[in-house]
Amino acid sequence: MIQTYELIKAADIAILQCMGLQSDETALVVVDPPQRELGLLLAESCRNAGAETIFIEINQRGNHGEEPPPAVAAAMLKADVILLPTSKSLSHTEARRRASDAGARIASMPMITTGVMARTMVADYQVIEERNQRLFELLAGGQQARLTSAAGTDLTFSIAGRPFHLDGGLNTKPGDFANLPAGELYCAPVEGTAEGVIIVDGSMAAIGLLNEPLQLTVKKGLVTEISGGEEAEQLEAIIAPYGRAARNIAELGIGTNDRAIITGNILEDEKVLGTCHIAIGDNSTFGGTVSVASHLDGILRNPNLEIDGKLLLEKGIPQGWL
Repeated sequence: MIQTYELIKAADIAILQCMGLQSDETALVVVDPPQRELGLLLAESCRNAGAETIFIEINQRGNHGEEPPPAVAAAMLKADVILLPTSKSLSHTEARRRASDAGARIASMPMITTGVMARTMVADYQVIEERNQRLFELLAGGQQARLTSAAGTDLTFSIAGRPFHLDGGLNTKPGDFANLPAGELYCAPVEGTAEGVIIVDGSMAAIGLLNEPLQLTVKKGLVTEISGGEEAEQLEAIIAPYGRAARNIAELGIGTNDRAIITGNILEDEKVLGTCHIAIGDNSTFGGTVSVASHLDGILRNPNLEIDGKLLLEKGIPQGWL
């Protein structure tokens, strides 16, 4: 990997602006083999900031949401700042949750590439934080959500008592957690309440850009049927080993990053301004009750989103919060 000026600048923004790393702190960078080079770049930025820097490489996990080794989970409890540029996401793991509860500031960066990093990590994260706050205020206290699209999505579900989490990228307080690149708000729909049809026409975690849309039929909070050609069969094969819980409607997410574009990399795709994503599987790490070693996001292009009848997105265009 060529360490271009843009990549070095992006790494420094991640470490200094987004994470606020101080010279008297300990930073932990956890990678797997495919992400080694970008992990080393981030570790070098940590060292340049004067922090004690620990670099750990683990075997690639089998799926998003699978736990890291116990020794790594233990190390995460002792770090001030944790960066997780891994091939499979460690966001929705018990190890990450416990480290957050212990006060670590954590950035999960699953599947990040040089292109994603150079393009999105130079966004103005103060602006994204302010945008997130405006949308959060409109979402506060919401009870019922409806997600529709011209592609055929029509899904309703309860969000009563499920607060939205803000992922704006500034992880400067103890316990802060976000993806990097950042730019979304998300919550865990109430289990068992989702009904309808989801048309995933952007990309799907563990698959990438889709050759044709995936149709997910949802009844009583679970995906009961997946159709859409070979990629539907692929998604069925991915979630099958994890059982019924992997079919749970786990997350509603709203993208808020104006530098992000849909490329097939879910880390960036779920942040694209004007998109929504629905995840299936685990939601135990952000307010839900389903714990399973699988969490897969599907991106919806140009959606309409209503909360208690109030339109917040119309064909992907923000209404009153841009």
